[in-house]
Amino acid sequence: MAAAASAQQPATNPRQQPQVKVNVLNVCAPSADEQKELSSALDKIPAKPVFGGDYEVARGHSLLDPNTPIPGMESLPTGAVSAADWVRVRREFPDGSPFSNVQYSFSVDSKNMVETLVLRVRDPKDLMQVSIEDSASAVTSAAAMLSSNTPVARVKLERFGKSSVALARCSGEEGSPATDQTAYEPIFHAASSIMERYRDALGVRKMVPQELARLGVGTSAKASASGKKNR
Repeated sequence: MAAAASAQQPATNPRQQPQVKVNVLNVCAPSADEQKELSSALDKIPAKPVFGGDYEVARGHSLLDPNTPIPGMESLPTGAVSAADWVRVRREFPDGSPFSNVQYSFSVDSKNMVETLVLRVRDPKDLMQVSIEDSASAVTSAAAMLSSNTPVARVKLERFGKSSVALARCSGEEGSPATDQTAYEPIFHAASSIMERYRDALGVRKMVPQELARLGVGTSAKASASGKKNR
């Protein structure tokens, strides 16, 4: 009887899709515990960074995929084609540092400029990396943006085996009031101070405009302005 009952049980379908768990981040209003975690991670970042001898500087031009949203940039309509120029700087921390390296990137397209600082933890047990980001309209120059200490708009923690923790500046949708984020200003302020210090430590205020110029960014505007003066 036991064998017969077992035979009558439906077999597991090998093609049955596994359940997918989706975690939704509340980036506009993180919980009190998440705020503490964000503040703790920012406090661990070296205030006066000391770098090792290894480094990397890269620049490039990339086509943007409308199906892959980029933080800080407006979504592209389906079928649209756009491109961005970018500069990336990476420096290594010495062995005694809790972080292994820091990577700074600056990208510019026809509408936006996005600045991102990522610090990776050397021995990730819980925290894996910290990401800090800000953005501005591309109507100004990269040099102007880098000289104005643009406030940080997003802080994100990547955790080992857990969902991410993030905080972003949120404006109200049309017809609804803006989210009150007064309680999170200390976190934004700390992140903005870190971005400002690392701009100087990495030398990107001067380096990024120079590298973008090698890609031709801003040269056409200078040429047209020079032509108008000659007239």
